[in-house]
Amino acid sequence: MEISSSFTSDRETWERQKLRRTTRPDKHVLYEKSVQAPDADVSFIKRVFKKRRGRAPATLREDFCGTAALCCDWVRSCRNGKAFGIDLDKPTLEWSLAHNVADLGQLASRVRLIHGNVLDTHPMKTDVLAAFNFSYFTFKDRSTLLRYFRCAHDSLNSDGIFFLDIYGGPASITVQEEETDFDGFTYIWDQARYSPVTGETLCHIHFRLHEGKTMRRAFTYDWRLWTIPELRDVLEESGFKEVAVYWEGTDSRTGKGNGVFRPSLKGDDSESFIAYIAALR
Repeated sequence: MEISSSFTSDRETWERQKLRRTTRPDKHVLYEKSVQAPDADVSFIKRVFKKRRGRAPATLREDFCGTAALCCDWVRSCRNGKAFGIDLDKPTLEWSLAHNVADLGQLASRVRLIHGNVLDTHPMKTDVLAAFNFSYFTFKDRSTLLRYFRCAHDSLNSDGIFFLDIYGGPASITVQEEETDFDGFTYIWDQARYSPVTGETLCHIHFRLHEGKTMRRAFTYDWRLWTIPELRDVLEESGFKEVAVYWEGTDSRTGKGNGVFRPSLKGDDSESFIAYIAALR
């Protein structure tokens, strides 16, 4: 079911929403500031697609889109670009319409948000399909993951590319909390539980606001922690002709990631990592 965006033209309503958004902490705003970098994701997708396909991509489908930040950045940065976002959580889609899509102005007509299941068949075919923020980890068994990857394969144009991100490394299976300070709040990534037998992991995001309040379990993730070799096997079985892993380089001065992702056959022995996977139809 498509979520209507007709109300976003009501400027007075939008201004009231914007005022509330700046005076009260909003978990979606905090999430976008601390977790997402849609501009970097879009830049990476466009670079890889152009190099591998010899043309610029025009259409994007964002699965598990949440607030559809990637969709919105896509239409801002792609000339005549169109984006489709799919998610099961209707309130979050409505939040996106009232905030992110509303910010697009005339470009809002190029974004369609769909309240639906990524395992179902949808009529649109796109150049790019993206499943970021490790959202597909919600599929804990191989048969369901294979079903999803086959849906992704069939939803792409003939030269389309499926993009995923993944995290891992020894630190990813350790029960721990990690804190990162941002302007006005602290982001807390809580790895609350991990099972080495099933690969299941339970994680939370908490926000500690600098005025002293804490937003506990703003988001909870009940996942299976898949590995790159497992994903490559399932992607190839689902019909993709080539699966490439893009590994982040290291800053020689700090020893930390430099934000530049390039194809790699080996990776490295990082304590923790985030990588991209590109599956070519």
